[in-house]
Amino acid sequence: MRKITHLQYDWKKDSWNLFFVAGIFLGGFIGGTVLANPEPVTISQSTIDLLASQGIKDVNGFLPAELFNWQSLLSMKGLLLMVGGGFMIGFGTRYARGCTSGHGILGLSALQWPSLVSTISFFLGGILFSHFVLPYILAL
Repeated sequence: MRKITHLQYDWKKDSWNLFFVAGIFLGGFIGGTVLANPEPVTISQSTIDLLASQGIKDVNGFLPAELFNWQSLLSMKGLLLMVGGGFMIGFGTRYARGCTSGHGILGLSALQWPSLVSTISFFLGGILFSHFVLPYILAL
């Protein structure tokens, strides 16, 4: 029987991958249960007013119910936000040759000029999108 060389992997040599994945799950569990803040999320009144003017009334927690539920996901607004947003994140990650956290944490700590430019561009793009494009999508 022929073995496919592409599917051959030496887990003993790269066992650190398993510890890395286990650490991700363990860190998420500790952060979500042991270190979780029992206090409710507080949002400033000006932010609540801004969101209400854009049609978002339920501001309990981090994720507004008007945007993050199964009914809105299957609407044009949800499709634009999720699929369009995913495409833009993927494009930006590919164009910048790295993700936002990679550039923002690792690249900036290594004082890399491309990471500074990328991080500034990520933030500027987010600010411009949230002020000029998001209100039109929320109005759908």
